[in-house]
Amino acid sequence: MKFRAAPLDGALRIELARIEDARGFFARSFCRREFQEAGVSFECVQCNVSENRRKGAVRGMHFQIAPRSEAKIVRCTRGAAYDVIVDLRPGSPTYLRWHGEELTAESHVALYVPEGLAHGFQTLEDDTEILYMMSESYSPEHARGVRWNDPRFDIRFPLPVSEISERDAGFPDYAP
Repeated sequence: MKFRAAPLDGALRIELARIEDARGFFARSFCRREFQEAGVSFECVQCNVSENRRKGAVRGMHFQIAPRSEAKIVRCTRGAAYDVIVDLRPGSPTYLRWHGEELTAESHVALYVPEGLAHGFQTLEDDTEILYMMSESYSPEHARGVRWNDPRFDIRFPLPVSEISERDAGFPDYAP
């Protein structure tokens, strides 16, 4: 794997190191040792899949608070999505900044999202599927969110929103 720093402190763009031949390619998509060598301690305790039927659908912006904070590795396994992270860690050099990038099934690129960052995405194609590897189990009492269109962040999703859940649309503006 190739780890590249993303614009938010501690976030990483993960590219596969492909071994290609006539059949296609082989690559590791996760290796604890390689993550440790990149300075990241990550233990996967839960994997989630999000299927999204319509282009323009938004999910997010989600995070969990301590003591059940979670880091994530996010990969698009079908279709394409504009993946967005927001730094909610007071004291971080990138506090309140956001970063977005396109993840596609074809590119096989993943995004490592450290604890303390909110995460969401918008589908760029119909029938998009996202795979999440989580460092913590889902805990409803620790689950939180901020609104996808909070003016404090001014996130610019590339498409008009075609669908969003009532829960995600009803998240409050961020209040430290």
